[in-house]
Amino acid sequence: MIKYDLYKILKEELKNGSCDLVTRPSGQIIREHIERDIVKEGDRIVIALDFSKIGVIDYSCADEIVAKLVSRLLGGEYGDKYILLTGLNENQKENIEVALERKGLAIMTKTKNNKKILLGNINNYLKQTLDIILEKDKTTAKELSKIMKLEANTSGTRLLNLHKKRLVKRTEEIMNGGRVWIYESI
Repeated sequence: MIKYDLYKILKEELKNGSCDLVTRPSGQIIREHIERDIVKEGDRIVIALDFSKIGVIDYSCADEIVAKLVSRLLGGEYGDKYILLTGLNENQKENIEVALERKGLAIMTKTKNNKKILLGNINNYLKQTLDIILEKDKTTAKELSKIMKLEANTSGTRLLNLHKKRLVKRTEEIMNGGRVWIYESI
C-alpha cells in the first residue's frame, strides 16, 4: 500500500496556508497531482488517500477529487489499481459519500481503528458479499457459494462485480492443478 498525504499535496499545489479542500478548481488541481502520481505506480497496488490532516472537504471538492478518481479508475484509466480512503472524519465522510452516491459510485475506507467500511452505493446483494469478504479477509467463489448457499456461477459473478468496482482485489492461484481466483479486501 502506498499512502498519499493529501495535506502535503495541498501545501505543494495551492500554497495558501489552508488545510481545507474547498472549491471545484482547488479539487481539480489536487486530483491532477494525484493522477500524475497514480499513473507512475505499478499495477495491483493499493493507493491510500490520507485525509487525516485535512480540515473540511466540501461537496464540490469531494466530487472533483474522489468521485472523478473513482470514475476514472473504473474506466481503466489508471490500470489495475485500487484506491482506499483513510483518516476521514465524519463531516468528510458525509460530503464524500454524497458525491459518490450522486454518481452511483462506491469506495472503501479504513477507519482510525482499522475497520474497513464502504462509502457510496452498491446493490444489497453485493454489499452482503462484500461484508463476508471483509469478515473473512479473503474468499473464493466456491467458499462463498457454501457460506451464502448460492450456485457457484452466482457467487463468482458477485465477486467479479466487486472486483470490477475496485472494492476487492483479485489474485490467481493454482490449486489442485487448476486455476482459482482469490478475492480479498483491499
